[in-house]
Amino acid sequence: MSRTTTVRKYGKQAKRSKAERLFAELPQSPVRLPPKGDQNTKEDSISLITEKVSAINIDEKTTTKRKARSSKKVTESVPETSIEITEVKEDKDLTAPEKEHTPEPEKVESALEEPVPSNSPTEEDDEFELSRLVRAQIAEEEAVHNPQLRTLTWDDVCLPEDKIEKIAEASYAEVYRVTNDRGTSIIKVIRLPSPIKPQTKAQVKSGLVDEEPHPEADIKGELQISEWLADIPGFVVYKERYVVQGKTTKQLLETHQSFQKKMKRQDPGRAQFYPSPSRYLDDTRFLVVELGDAGTSLEDWKLTSESQLWDIFFLQAIALARAEDLVMFEHRDLHEGNLCIRQVKPHRKMGPPAAGFFGYSGLDITILDYGLSRGEDLSIDDAVPVAFDLERDLSLFTSTHADQCKVYRQMRSFLLRADRTCLPPEAHDTPYAKGIDGPLSWDVYAPYTNVLWLAYLYEYLTSHFKGNKTELESFKIETEELWEYLNPNAGEDVPCFGCAADVVCFAVEAGWIRQDQLNGADESILQHEDSIISPRGEIKEVSQEKTPVRRSTRSTRRK
Repeated sequence: MSRTTTVRKYGKQAKRSKAERLFAELPQSPVRLPPKGDQNTKEDSISLITEKVSAINIDEKTTTKRKARSSKKVTESVPETSIEITEVKEDKDLTAPEKEHTPEPEKVESALEEPVPSNSPTEEDDEFELSRLVRAQIAEEEAVHNPQLRTLTWDDVCLPEDKIEKIAEASYAEVYRVTNDRGTSIIKVIRLPSPIKPQTKAQVKSGLVDEEPHPEADIKGELQISEWLADIPGFVVYKERYVVQGKTTKQLLETHQSFQKKMKRQDPGRAQFYPSPSRYLDDTRFLVVELGDAGTSLEDWKLTSESQLWDIFFLQAIALARAEDLVMFEHRDLHEGNLCIRQVKPHRKMGPPAAGFFGYSGLDITILDYGLSRGEDLSIDDAVPVAFDLERDLSLFTSTHADQCKVYRQMRSFLLRADRTCLPPEAHDTPYAKGIDGPLSWDVYAPYTNVLWLAYLYEYLTSHFKGNKTELESFKIETEELWEYLNPNAGEDVPCFGCAADVVCFAVEAGWIRQDQLNGADESILQHEDSIISPRGEIKEVSQEKTPVRRSTRSTRRK
């Protein structure tokens, strides 16, 4: 099965072209067209401006004009310009010493007071303007590439009257939900290289395995992908990031301990991977990424109706299909802990099959955690993909502690073999093993990995359904052919989907999803959200400055 073929033909061929046209009408984010011109001769804006500055010839004529500038203009000159003038004088002294002349003070003063016509721009004015643009551009570039993150304490993150709850452990981060009077946020906490207390004897005996700290460079990829996905419905809302430093709070320690007890009850053999907050020191530092509240993780959501099965599955498929199209996206870690559910509309009774099966539950989904993901900026020719190198830790593929571990092996097996054969754990013991296309690389674009996670989702939904068995059976019967092409264990002679977009096309062709739904009638809603985390001093100052205002109930309803 070749990775280069992303569209597979199956079912009734006569309908395929129509379905593809329908999917092509999906609402897209503004198209980011590449800049015109020869890409091989492009230079960044700073280089171009600098070249123009260096190309300006300052000769005797220019020097004379500079003497004619008003005193006000000279006062506003920047140091760089003065330095350039000095250098020019030195060059003139070397090349033409016989022309050296020192004007009398009276003449210099009168020359400086001579006004410069405003409607006749001079060469040195252009030089001054270009120099100013250079400095402004450099300052802007430095601000973008070297953002100054604010540093907070754990007391700032969660005040005594606020609520903090640990809800998950991601690829290399702990995930908490923070709620206060300004709203609710999800924060991902990544430990940076910094000191921490050594394990106690009891912690060593319990088998605690400390997650290694991560340099900021390790998570730049996830943050970049988050920016690319920000305008696509179904992906998490990014708020802010900052550094948190210092010892823990009582609330943080208590929720950490409660989470570990809960995990032990569910899986007695599970090891604790993240250090207890009791070991934090004054210099222990974390990078915290604040996100919008995505709702309840699928693993904690009770599935009770057939409409929930339809909507959760296809909301995820549509989100992935859009991300494939816009940034060549692969999630690569989309288990039940990284998919969140919210009830955003009232549940509606499902109509006749002719009306479709999608959009009745009133649910919305949010896809989380892009730590292992892959993406690419399509606005840049020959852009370097952003992808986490999964070969750095092969234990991801040899582990068998959770159901999703098999999907990791399926992904790696596909990159090695380009078919649906899943190699056993012991076959994943050599990093960068040679596959059909050479040494394995996670930079390549293989959207079939999204299909593997959709297959995992389908099996999870049907095996964890708690509602009426008749409804479950109805869903499985209606989607029997879908599962045939989705099933990673299907025979070699069975066609398969090559990407999430294929799955959406199939649903449209089958009449399960209407065109108006793809155009936005029942899709996830994008929202802008501000950070709810502020230092204590800032909160106090804001509260003192505000005057009590009676709020209009009508304006509240409009929100």
